[in-house]
Amino acid sequence: MPGNAQTATVTGVIFDSHNQPISNATITIANNGTISDESGFYSIQVPSETPVDITISFLGFKDVLLKNLILTTNETYFFNPILEQEITQIAEVTVSPSGERETKGIKTISNEVIRNIPGANAGVENIIKLLPGVTSNNELSTQYNVRGGNFDENLVYINGIEVYRPFLIRSAQQEGLSFVNSDMVQSVEFSSGGFQAKYGDKLSSVLDIRYKKPSSFATTIDLSFLGAAATLETISNDKNFGSVSGIRYRNNSLLVNSTNTTANFRPRFIDFQTFDTYRFSEKFHLNFLGNLSINDYRNEPLSRQTNFGTLSEPRTLIVFYEGNENNRYQTVLGALKANYFPDEKTTLNLISSIYHTTEEEYSDVIATYRLSPLESEMNSGASAQQGLGSQFRRARNDLDALIVNLEHQGSRSVDHKKWEWGVKYTHEDIRDQIRESEFLDSLGYSVRPPLPEFQNNEPNVPFEAPLVAYSYINARNYTYTNRISGFLQFSNRITKNVGHIYYNLGVRSHYWNISSQELSSQSHVVISPRAQLAFKPQWNIDMLFRLSGGLYHQPPFYRELRDASGNLRPQIDAQRSEQIVLANEYSFNLWSRPFNLTSEVYYKNLENVNPYTLNDVRIRYVAANIASAYAYGLDLRLNGAFVPGTESWVSLGLLKTEENWNNRGYIARPTDQRVKLGVLFQDYVPQFPDFRMYLNLVYNTGLPGGSPNYVDPYEYQNRLRTYKRADLGISYIFAGGKKMHPKNYWRGHFKELSAGLELYNMFNNQNSITNTWVRDVESKNQYAIPNFMTSRILNLRIRMRF
Repeated sequence: MPGNAQTATVTGVIFDSHNQPISNATITIANNGTISDESGFYSIQVPSETPVDITISFLGFKDVLLKNLILTTNETYFFNPILEQEITQIAEVTVSPSGERETKGIKTISNEVIRNIPGANAGVENIIKLLPGVTSNNELSTQYNVRGGNFDENLVYINGIEVYRPFLIRSAQQEGLSFVNSDMVQSVEFSSGGFQAKYGDKLSSVLDIRYKKPSSFATTIDLSFLGAAATLETISNDKNFGSVSGIRYRNNSLLVNSTNTTANFRPRFIDFQTFDTYRFSEKFHLNFLGNLSINDYRNEPLSRQTNFGTLSEPRTLIVFYEGNENNRYQTVLGALKANYFPDEKTTLNLISSIYHTTEEEYSDVIATYRLSPLESEMNSGASAQQGLGSQFRRARNDLDALIVNLEHQGSRSVDHKKWEWGVKYTHEDIRDQIRESEFLDSLGYSVRPPLPEFQNNEPNVPFEAPLVAYSYINARNYTYTNRISGFLQFSNRITKNVGHIYYNLGVRSHYWNISSQELSSQSHVVISPRAQLAFKPQWNIDMLFRLSGGLYHQPPFYRELRDASGNLRPQIDAQRSEQIVLANEYSFNLWSRPFNLTSEVYYKNLENVNPYTLNDVRIRYVAANIASAYAYGLDLRLNGAFVPGTESWVSLGLLKTEENWNNRGYIARPTDQRVKLGVLFQDYVPQFPDFRMYLNLVYNTGLPGGSPNYVDPYEYQNRLRTYKRADLGISYIFAGGKKMHPKNYWRGHFKELSAGLELYNMFNNQNSITNTWVRDVESKNQYAIPNFMTSRILNLRIRMRF
């Protein structure tokens, strides 16, 4: 096959019915062919963007026919067939060729990787965090940062429907379940920047999920020490109605009980989702996406001991608690999507959705603590206490948010040209009451806020005024926002003698009006032009170049409008980011197996920045456009068949991001993750291929550690320790995959049955997420006490499919 042709790769390992690899099996496509090696491994190039049939045969076995396979350029498709003596297998795979991947710079992730790779929060986000440019130092959270952005800057779509997350969640322990149900997923696409105009108004990334449209009846059950999940796939006899529904339950007590805080922890995280499709005719389809999520988090902390400091000055913090937290989040989403196909070149969509969340944060926690050198705790006769005091925190926060969307999208394709357009109306009705107070008694007396009106030489000079909370917020906001946004984009593919050129040009606009009962309304409008260009030269090596970027705006959502005192500031303008991404994709064979190396260099210039502070996964904005910022870096990812028939990858991200508040000079942003290394690896025992091993490794340099309340962030630029984590999964496949059993045998009732052990934080690294700030008596300094995350944990997991 000519080296400069548009090609994709099909690869895998060929087995017989006894799970033994078959060598010298023949793999043919049209006038091209190859044979498997001694380990059963094969790799063959196929034409891209066109349907092909692949036949796999071996003397004494029935042929396996892979029909109507359509792959995009540079795509690698893993297919591990079983050759049977009595059964002819026919597999059909159709992936619509559009050339969009080359233009969009989209990364695709296989369903098998998502389901099998272990993690404290296994699923789509667990794999996203292993990609270059994506960072997170919190294994209990599904949230992630992308190229210097924060959690609020990431778009998530399910079948073209934008989804939202709760507002008040501040701790990963309270975030029991991601919205995305991995067992319902059909495909995953992810863009870490420079995305097209058809995607919404956020600054950092797009996660585009497609849920399944079932082709047969199936039930999947997943059980572990962390919870349970069940998924049901159904389809009508006439194939016009299909439904996939899932229910999940999760309990994080196994994970939380491994931290350095002892507590009575009683969580309940339950959600139900369904995605239904009815084909009224070939031209009209109706889809429904529904979600109900109940998160009931109850925590009664008892005690905590944290050892920290340096080798020369080790210290320990001991805390005893009274009181409890009771937080509840209930969200409901209902969406209808109508698809109309007037002809085979045109698609028209109408989407309506309603999202409603009611959230409560109620807590009363008293903490009595002692800060002292570590050796004084080891020697009961010593009494070198540096800090002795108490802290009382109280919260009564209630939020009720209703978000209504009505949207039209359309597209028309003629040859390689494609027009896409859309317009969307959004109404947000948010009612929020925040009441929080914190009292400190850290020096033998009640500590007043470090504000000018409370300056006094205590305890030398008594101060007889009434007690005042160290920090106190009491605000009530009723906010109404109306938004109108739209986009128009055009894409095309051109073939020249020098190669193939893909381009996409688009623009989107966003108008919003914010009003409240107390403040006058404010209106804003932004325009965002964006472009993507890709070039695949007619070289003997398989290489692709991409250039993308444009102007990206993020109009403020409710949380961005609320300042540290809880007051609403509707005059806040959209944050703006000028982005440029230069990328290269190189596909090659190594050890006679396919590999792909992706390299991306990016730069972001941010204006109208609304700075924020970060506490666990709770973001508190300054609610003022007082800063500018920048981010630049390099992302590298090498993926391929390190082990024949599997997909693994190594990713490396280098990043620097800083911000400048009111022209005071640049300091590190809270997401300044300088180095990130991620490894995803799959393996199996060649003689026993049903024994599988899955491993993910993460190494992140330390993030900025934050600062205490009322303190200038320019004075606190210390960093947390390096984040290192390894999660290992070992499983055995009893049925399914490469095993087939007769129906009268007990395993024959399963389409899939596997069991295994997962070891989280295999090397028992102490990773910290944030700091707790404690004063000492001697110097009145504040010490940063690291809040450590989970230790080594063993989990049992059983998965079955009927």
